[in-house]
Amino acid sequence: MKSKIKYLVFLLLLFLLTSKIYAFNFEEITNLEYDVLAEYQHDPEAFTQGLEIHNNYLFEGTGLYGKSSLRKVEIQNGKVLKKINLNKKFFGEGITILNNKIYQLSWKEQTAFVYDLNFNLLNKFKYQGEGWGLTNDGQQLIMSNGSEYIYFRDPDTFQINKKIKVEINDQNLKNINELEYLNGFIYANIWQKDYIIKVDAENGMVKAYLDLNNILDEKYKNKVNVLNGIAYDSQNKSFLITGKFWPKIYRIKLKSKAGKKDS
Repeated sequence: MKSKIKYLVFLLLLFLLTSKIYAFNFEEITNLEYDVLAEYQHDPEAFTQGLEIHNNYLFEGTGLYGKSSLRKVEIQNGKVLKKINLNKKFFGEGITILNNKIYQLSWKEQTAFVYDLNFNLLNKFKYQGEGWGLTNDGQQLIMSNGSEYIYFRDPDTFQINKKIKVEINDQNLKNINELEYLNGFIYANIWQKDYIIKVDAENGMVKAYLDLNNILDEKYKNKVNVLNGIAYDSQNKSFLITGKFWPKIYRIKLKSKAGKKDS
């Protein structure tokens, strides 16, 4: 009987291990390499949920009940220039800026907030399900909810225009979190993984990935939470990335295998 139980446990562990490996088998897609150009101070109390660069300032949405906020931050020194706190019943999630309006999701409260650039509340939208990451393509809002789906929404009504399924190696890739859009692709964090994936915004296929396991100094590893936060800086053609409770924001530049810089 004991041997049978051990065998069943072994099969279960083998199944979990192989499923995990298969789900994250990126051998058939491009491994994006990067250079770290700079690092900046970041509030280690910020549970980062969303990043956006606008007019050379960093806008950040943070989470946790009773600690959720929207912030305007100086990139170079991490100084918080402006901040509003969400009502303690809301858990803040992803943010994006479109047409000089800031959109901020909430996790389980099914509410999206719309502000002007001075953080004055302009509107609220209701939606079904959870809110996770948010970005835009210049016309539509692009939203994740922790599943394998990414939704394109009308910025004026928040109605869903279309959705795509994120897939890799013919498998659905779930836990899609913080998002950033660039040139027809969606760059996305995977919750609880130190990866950023590059997703075709038309069909949801994962085209490449970025492994950021070693970007954060080991001395911080026991004090921080997961990688989460992507903002593209169009002026410098580089990304700012960070994580929940991370004391640093890193400016990175993607490059091709041959060493050529890739925006």
